[in-house]
Amino acid sequence: MTGGPPRSVSGGLGDGLPTPTTLRSERVGSGESSGPPPPYAGSLLVAGHLRRGGIVRPHDRSPVPEKSSSPLFRRSKSDETASAATTAEVKEGGKGRPTPTRKEAEAAAKARARAPMDKKAARQTLRDQRTKQNAKMREGMRTGDERYLPARDQGRVKKFTRDFVDARISMAEFLLPLLVVIMVAQTFNPTFANGLWSATILVVALDTVLMVWRLKREVRTRFPDDSHKGVTSYAVLRALQMRWLRLPKRQVKVGEKLPDRY
Repeated sequence: MTGGPPRSVSGGLGDGLPTPTTLRSERVGSGESSGPPPPYAGSLLVAGHLRRGGIVRPHDRSPVPEKSSSPLFRRSKSDETASAATTAEVKEGGKGRPTPTRKEAEAAAKARARAPMDKKAARQTLRDQRTKQNAKMREGMRTGDERYLPARDQGRVKKFTRDFVDARISMAEFLLPLLVVIMVAQTFNPTFANGLWSATILVVALDTVLMVWRLKREVRTRFPDDSHKGVTSYAVLRALQMRWLRLPKRQVKVGEKLPDRY
């Protein structure tokens, strides 16, 4: 079998081992009839692994990476610590309100059970409740009850301010009637109307400044630890209203001495 083409080294299993293709080419070159490869040639392929480029020797196989002993999706200690801290914060915050007592819970359940189921009756019930609440607020505005007063009128400082303004005669409460007189006089005697307007503005301004100065002095003396925010504007707005239009209604008479404690 000398004289045939050289053996292929890259396609064999190793040095000196013929492949079926090499054996077939040698038989054709020597004049032998072509046919299937010898039976032992197939056994040579068992020791290798096929891939695109040909046969790979067993010692050339790439090592298979070992599986990690630790699972991929196990929660780390840092995650568990963060979740535990979040749970602790939620527990420390609580629901933000005290737990109702058994008596309060039973009363609320009875109230819900007595509530009507149809929409028309529910609207009527809501309307009645709103009417009662408004009646209580009007009564509180008339009597000066702190429970039913708006937030801007609540507090002992505001109560003292109302009594201080109501206990004196302010020129600002006559401003609206004087404006009506000035407008009527403007048509008959403009000179007199202009003079009356200037005198009214001057007197009201001086009286208001004097009232505010005295009020601040009394508030600082009586309520040194309370907040005095908004007292000046509250007093000026009340003084500008006519006496019978003021809300909450006045509780003291003109010239009445104010109590020492509020």
